[in-house]
Amino acid sequence: MGLALHEASHALATGDVPIGALVVGPDGRLLGLGRNRREEIGDPTAHAEVLALRQAAATLGSWRLEGCTLVVTLEPCAMCAGATTLARVERLVLGAWDPKAGACGSVWDIVRDRRNPHRVEVIGGIRDVECGDLIREFFETQR
Repeated sequence: MGLALHEASHALATGDVPIGALVVGPDGRLLGLGRNRREEIGDPTAHAEVLALRQAAATLGSWRLEGCTLVVTLEPCAMCAGATTLARVERLVLGAWDPKAGACGSVWDIVRDRRNPHRVEVIGGIRDVECGDLIREFFETQR
C-alpha cells in the first residue's frame, strides 16, 4: 500500500484525484503501476486501477491476470471494479472505502456479485486513515 500511496501523491502534481494502484503477480513481483491521469492526458478512463491493469497485462503478455492482486488507495468505482473482474484478478486490497461511488462493497459490490462468472476476494481498510486523508485533503483544496 505504501507504493500505491506514493504513486497517488504524484497525481497531485497534475491536478488529478490522488489515487494510486499497483498489480502484484502470484510470485510477489510488481507487474503494473498506475495513478489517476484523467486531467493529465484528458482520458476519462485513465483511472489508477485501469492503468495498472493495462501495464500488468502488457508485462505478462496476457489480459488474464489470474492469481494477481490489485492494490489501490481508494475503493474502485464501477468501471474499475468491472475491469478488475474482467481481468480475472484474484484479490483486491484497498485502502479507504468510498461511500459515494465505491463498487466493491460500499455502494455496489460488482467484484463479488454472484452473477459474475469470476469473483474477486476483497480485503479493505489497509492504511485507510492515510488513504482517506489524502483524498479528503485534495477535495478540501478544491472547494
